[in-house]
Amino acid sequence: MNAKSTQLIAQWIRPQVRALSAYHVPEVGNLIKLDAMENPYTWPTPLVDAWLEVLRNVSLNRYPDPQARDLKARLRTTLQIPQDMDIMLGNGSDELIQIIAMAVAAPGRVVLSPEPSFSMYRMISAFAGLEFVGVPLNANDYSLDMPAMREAIIQRRPAVVFLSHPNNPTGNLFDEQQVCELIEISPGLVVVDEAYNAFADSTVMPRLAQYDNLLVLRTLSKMGLAGLRMGVLAGSPAWLNELDKIRLPYNISVLTQASAEFALRHYDVLEAQAAKLRDNREQLLAALRVLGTMSKCGGDVQEPPLNGITVYPSRANFILFRVPAGHARRIFESIKAQGVLIKSMHGASALLADCLRVTVGTPEENQAFLKALEHAL
Repeated sequence: MNAKSTQLIAQWIRPQVRALSAYHVPEVGNLIKLDAMENPYTWPTPLVDAWLEVLRNVSLNRYPDPQARDLKARLRTTLQIPQDMDIMLGNGSDELIQIIAMAVAAPGRVVLSPEPSFSMYRMISAFAGLEFVGVPLNANDYSLDMPAMREAIIQRRPAVVFLSHPNNPTGNLFDEQQVCELIEISPGLVVVDEAYNAFADSTVMPRLAQYDNLLVLRTLSKMGLAGLRMGVLAGSPAWLNELDKIRLPYNISVLTQASAEFALRHYDVLEAQAAKLRDNREQLLAALRVLGTMSKCGGDVQEPPLNGITVYPSRANFILFRVPAGHARRIFESIKAQGVLIKSMHGASALLADCLRVTVGTPEENQAFLKALEHAL
């Protein structure tokens, strides 16, 4: 970059943006991909053929329905969104998080979330010029530190509180009564992000009528539709009417609308795949625990031997585990060299030191990962 470009960028690009790093997505090549919480299962051939027939009738020369009315009706039934609540769709949940941040952005305002959690909460806050406050989770089990959360909410009065439920990257569900307490004491919006709802058997969706400041965020990505980029926000029509003013028109393409509606008509296939992944998760957790030792806190968390691992409980489609101190990079690279790509969380947070995260795959993919991990240890 020449000096003139450097000068112009320094002049016009906000310092908060210049200080950021772009979100990095690694190249996969021929690796077994267990790094991004994707559903490894594809549709059966007859279903693919039926989907392609639907796409033949899509008019690419016309703009999509800006309100995606047919798709919203299908989503309301499938996701059991209360009839008196509204729905807004986004190009993935990331766009919806960005819309929320843009809507509340003003000098001195704060976004708050427990940490570690979904990295986009912090990143998008910076994009919007908001101050982000991260409240550390309890170190032993990644549960909410309620005294610290209460104090931070009372002192900082956040415009938005984001709660990932189950939490990414730790995999645990927060206590629902504690979540309700945080909604009750928060002066602004509370967004409960249920991206991994299909694997958790827990939702606060029925509580939308109970709390005026609650919004529920969902995505279809973890159900096998990651390529569609479909995020769903449910909440009071009064809130969503304001947020919809910021949403760009036609943000959901005709192909996405047609494909998502078709997929939801065959939701039983997606649910069956999610059930498989829940079973695969339990088998993978059991196998990983063999590499651990006795419980350190009377629960499912496993204390590692010198060459073992700590395994954390999961209600999502991924598992967080801690390797012996100082070995995260070596073990990650060794697993990758054996043809399996997982996610290194080491360095993302002090509470994630020496931690790696693996997405639950097919039984064959999970076995390949376990073999690579055992070799790396």
